[in-house]
Amino acid sequence: MIPDPDSRSLLEMCGIVKEYPGVTALRGVSFDVRSGEVHCLVGENGAGKSTLTGILAGAVRRTAGDIFVEGRSTDIASPIDALRRGIGMIYQESRLVPELTVAENIALGREPRSAGGVLIDRAAVRRIAEKVLSDLGEDIPVTARARDLDSAQQQIVEIAKAFARDLRVLVLDEPTAALTEREKLRLFALIRGVQAKGTGIIYISHRLEEIFEIGDRVTVLRDGEAVGTRDVADVDRAALIRMMVGRDLDKEYPKEDAERGAPLLELRDLSTRDVHNVSFAVHAGEIFGIAGLIGSGKVELSRALFGEQRSTGGALYIDGTAAEFSSPADAIAKGVALLTEDRNALGLLMNMSVAENITLSSLGAHRRRGFVNRAMEQRTAEAYTALLKIKTPSSDTSVAALSGGNRQKVILARWLNTGAKVLVFNEPTAGVDVGAKFEIYTHIVRLAKEGKAVVLLSSDLPELLGMCDRIGVMCHGRMTGILEREKATQENIMELATPDDTGARHGN
Repeated sequence: MIPDPDSRSLLEMCGIVKEYPGVTALRGVSFDVRSGEVHCLVGENGAGKSTLTGILAGAVRRTAGDIFVEGRSTDIASPIDALRRGIGMIYQESRLVPELTVAENIALGREPRSAGGVLIDRAAVRRIAEKVLSDLGEDIPVTARARDLDSAQQQIVEIAKAFARDLRVLVLDEPTAALTEREKLRLFALIRGVQAKGTGIIYISHRLEEIFEIGDRVTVLRDGEAVGTRDVADVDRAALIRMMVGRDLDKEYPKEDAERGAPLLELRDLSTRDVHNVSFAVHAGEIFGIAGLIGSGKVELSRALFGEQRSTGGALYIDGTAAEFSSPADAIAKGVALLTEDRNALGLLMNMSVAENITLSSLGAHRRRGFVNRAMEQRTAEAYTALLKIKTPSSDTSVAALSGGNRQKVILARWLNTGAKVLVFNEPTAGVDVGAKFEIYTHIVRLAKEGKAVVLLSSDLPELLGMCDRIGVMCHGRMTGILEREKATQENIMELATPDDTGARHGN
């Protein structure tokens, strides 16, 4: 196959096929990116996006098809090969070397040398890092170790590392997943800057609103095939969702009112090292949202609710009874569950099976004479796999082989199996496609209707507005206000989440 002679493309992938034993991941996919454009790539988890970009980045070998870079047939044999051809990729999960500094990570693989070309010029390494971070509007210390950065800072360093290279094509995979709105806008400004220089951007995101903010064209993949390519100006959100899932979704957020009962979770001036005098109650049947920018204390609050941070003052009540958690085991015993924001590193044991992960927090109920009863474990896993529609070849499959949405469902199954009555969801749909999001939302609504108390922490404001009965807003470790559903807007949330010019916080 040869490229279109009239094409303005920097890169063309023509008829790409990828076959694994028993599975065809890509079926003749064609895709291109032009000089100075943002071409968005969307689709449900498992649609083939990661396989296609993995081929482009040199991490996956294609079975068939052709790749042309600036009109020349190209074989990309490795990630180094891709970089030599001016193709770079920022992955959703951090690829930084934890023990290296920010500057060393940014310059990794292309370190400037001192006179004689033997030793690395450390001062030049720092200058490169400081320049690119300054261009990004960030002030992360270049001497800090990558291991000491939070997830948002690590993502910013990944972005800086890519922009420090002279790339012709840049692939961004969920680049805003850990960024604040302000940081996202800085990233978009930088993207537009490199667009103006002729760089082609391939942009992958499950946050569809970003497609309309930054994209020029969008290609939809479904079940390993390219469903179609459209100019972003010619497609709306509903049409894009229909292309992705193959059907209409009546509504994105299946919120239903549930009968509100007595408080199942109550905080009275709860304080920890990072949280100060937080008070609120969550009733049976209620979905209580928590919003806040990075550093607001919302993540630390979720950890306090699960015994990962010890309280230094105030009180916490579960179903009307005072409780003090010294560990997650105490929280689980009292009926509290936490779906962590980093499902891969903190929520799952990736080398273990679906069944083992589902029963991990309820092993006592699956033991006979001191040993795990594997038959009982399998029955439990199969029941939850069916209930939550977890897509897996079997319950013996390693969770590492599942998509992001299905991994999230495995964690949910684990906590449902404990009989938890208070469920804390921290970024439950981060990196999850629109179809899987809808299923997760449906289960959250079902839990509320069953009389559970749900706490939903999210950086996705439309998600909070669409799913929650009330929304509490955090700023600098304090809850600055609680908004009823009918009064909650993005503007009101941001007003409470942002300190004013004097450093004071808005709200109560």
